[in-house]
Amino acid sequence: MAIDVRSLTDTWQIGSVEIPSRIVLAPMAGVSVQAFRRQGRRFGAGLVCSEMVSACGLGHQNERTMNYLRISGDEKPLAVQIFGSDPALMADAARMCVEAGADLIDINMGCPVRKVTKTGAGATLISDGAERGARVVAAVAEAVDVPVTVKMRRGELNESRDFTIAGPRFVEAGAQALTLHPRSAKQMYTGHADHALTAELVELVSVPVIASGDITSRERAHAVLETTGCAAVMIGRGAQGNPWLLASMAGDIDVQPSNDEVVAELVRFIRETVRELGDHRSTHFLRKFHGWYLKRGTFQRTLRQELSTLETTAAVEEALFRAAPGARALVAAMEAEIAALGSGADDTELDLPISLYGGG
Repeated sequence: MAIDVRSLTDTWQIGSVEIPSRIVLAPMAGVSVQAFRRQGRRFGAGLVCSEMVSACGLGHQNERTMNYLRISGDEKPLAVQIFGSDPALMADAARMCVEAGADLIDINMGCPVRKVTKTGAGATLISDGAERGARVVAAVAEAVDVPVTVKMRRGELNESRDFTIAGPRFVEAGAQALTLHPRSAKQMYTGHADHALTAELVELVSVPVIASGDITSRERAHAVLETTGCAAVMIGRGAQGNPWLLASMAGDIDVQPSNDEVVAELVRFIRETVRELGDHRSTHFLRKFHGWYLKRGTFQRTLRQELSTLETTAAVEEALFRAAPGARALVAAMEAEIAALGSGADDTELDLPISLYGGG
């Protein structure tokens, strides 16, 4: 269903859920913690997604649970993404997510990682006529009263056109929106996302289609909207350490942060992550983010290496402030807002194991 889009900031809907912009922040394993989602909403994303969560892990409440996934009012609307292949387990997992406050349930049918696909989940669910995938969608849609969406790839193999069969079947089974990453599972993240396939899917289904893959600039976002007729664009790796990309899309202007602004935003992200994960775990978790942020601005090449050797987030902050002294004043101006988040009063805790696997 082609959408007449005037702007990335137009509102739109998935079922009964109104979404304030056509910029969607992708579910990314090891990235989409609450601090990342909150940041996405602040910088212009209309919809944010949790990283994918194992339905089997929910059912067994296993010891690999790493943290509670919190849902806060300032990150809504929020989609919680679940993965698995058993319809009953997926339905139970979806109910738990909705009880915790999820606005939408997204089903992962795009993950190409072997640990997921060997269980029959992820990208394998769109193969063989999408029969198993359709059963999963139907079970989840029947179990919850919020919109159910599906994120999928073109198929498992290169040149696959499984999405043309799977997409309409999923809509018939109850999906109210589809996201297409037009690479095969075999490709992983190599090559290019072929959005001519996105345009095909738009014509095949009567629900909104979200375009995912290689959308790393404001110009590219507009081009994909205009050439595919999709309802929205999903931003993934391009937003890692670069929320200013979202701001550029939302404001339709080029946003280039100063060194002080980069450091201030990174420090805020560090503090919110520590609040969520604790200092010890955050120190290691955040190291990949340091490099992503420091690609912005004009920092010394040695700074990233220095940060990787530090053993506390407090030491990381001090090193960052030495590199960009003006950031202290910017962070001080944010302190009241950051402190308010620290109370956790607006959070709903969802006892979900955050997945160690890669997303699709």
